[in-house]
Amino acid sequence: MTHEQIERYKFIKMARLATQRSILDYTCYFFKETQNRKFVVNHHHEAICNILGRVLSGELKKVMINIAPRYGKTELAVKNFISHGLALNPASKYIHLSYSDDLALDNSEGVKSIVEHEKYRELYPEVQIKKDSRSKKKWYTTAGGGVYATSAAGQVTGFGAGRVDEEDEDLYRPGSEPEFEASLDELLVDTGINVNFGGALIIDDPIKPEDADSETRRERINNRYDSTIKNRVNSRNTPIIIIMQRLHENDLCGYLLENEPGEWTVLSLPCIYTDDDGVEQALWEFKHTLEELRKLEDQNPLVFGRQYMMNPQPAGGYLYGREWKTYESIDTIPYSKTRVRKSYTDTADLGTDYLCSIAYIETELAMYVTDVLYTQSAMETTEPLTARQLLENQIEFARFESNNGGRGFARSVEAQTRLAGNKDTIIEWFHQSNNKYSRIFSQSNSVQNLVIFPTDWKRRWPKFAKHVTTYMAAGDNTHDDAEDALTGMTEFFGVDSVQPQNLEAYF
Repeated sequence: MTHEQIERYKFIKMARLATQRSILDYTCYFFKETQNRKFVVNHHHEAICNILGRVLSGELKKVMINIAPRYGKTELAVKNFISHGLALNPASKYIHLSYSDDLALDNSEGVKSIVEHEKYRELYPEVQIKKDSRSKKKWYTTAGGGVYATSAAGQVTGFGAGRVDEEDEDLYRPGSEPEFEASLDELLVDTGINVNFGGALIIDDPIKPEDADSETRRERINNRYDSTIKNRVNSRNTPIIIIMQRLHENDLCGYLLENEPGEWTVLSLPCIYTDDDGVEQALWEFKHTLEELRKLEDQNPLVFGRQYMMNPQPAGGYLYGREWKTYESIDTIPYSKTRVRKSYTDTADLGTDYLCSIAYIETELAMYVTDVLYTQSAMETTEPLTARQLLENQIEFARFESNNGGRGFARSVEAQTRLAGNKDTIIEWFHQSNNKYSRIFSQSNSVQNLVIFPTDWKRRWPKFAKHVTTYMAAGDNTHDDAEDALTGMTEFFGVDSVQPQNLEAYF
């Protein structure tokens, strides 16, 4: 070999090793080669590549990356991630979904163009696309790997992401020449590179921004994820990556965080953040300065909050717009002339409703919540739970809405309360004839003025807190049981005695 050939051979070996070790180095190298310009690296790109590296190593299985549009997410997490994965293992398989066929197919073509580029073939000659794979929608490598791209609402048939568990676990390290292959195998020893990565399911922007406020379209995507999308993996070990701007509190990310709590690793990158010194900074000044971001916010605060700050508020805003008042402990409740222990219970009217029973201490100034029972369980479960709540919180006055079976529920709770030895709690029921929705909306300001939660209320009662803090000021709300109970507490603020029509219940 000539000196030039030897030097070129060394360069290829080192470039291959460097691009295999780091997806950021890989992106910078091939972006320059394919686009003929540098990839401008910012700290948020490093954060994205760090979490993608943990996926490639097998550490993470479910990942969400929330970031604004045009900040490099598709370039990193779709085009370069897939082509990088194929460089690690030409037999790896990927499903890529987006909100439209056109976008998904364009990204698939982007991956394909990288793999077919002469510089990629120079470093990774073993990654070859089958000659008959001309479709953007589905194409294969000669090693059996490949990419399937379509819309999130489309059909995915005859293709699975990742490797099948029963496949041979031997590392796949083919090469174009025996000398080249052997040298690279020596180089890869103890480097930590996972050349056995099997592929992934990658979802990039599953819903269009203009569709985000349509409950029908959101539910279509969310339900499709449950019924079809998540089942298109070849193994429970196949990673699922969702990359999207936040568009609604119940978009796919919000839906999964609520229904699969603790399962997802989330990287949220708002365009304005506060540094360690408490100073606001722009996420990427190369794209937007702080001044430019503030102008965008002034033009459309709703869109800015969603797409640029990862704060997906509904179009009409939340009903309870202010921060809730909190207290540290019962010992920190301010001195008051009167202090009465009360509870308010809104029974579940329908099968999908929640029983909401709130125990609280009422003073002449406010109501301090001490316990919340919020559940969709059947009456045989909720009746004894409610009776126990009255006993443990030493409730003096307990009120139950008697609509749609509430009176029978209250009578049963009273019986169990007495059997448990609680003869002190006065229990009353009443029929609520006023319109629920008008009551909730008209009393919302009073509710936030009068109701005070313990500081850890969101951790103690997460489902209740989620429904209260995301109740929309306009549009449809799936549940209103928590808000109904809070409204009822406010309506009875300062009322201590039982209603005359119910006195016979206690004698």
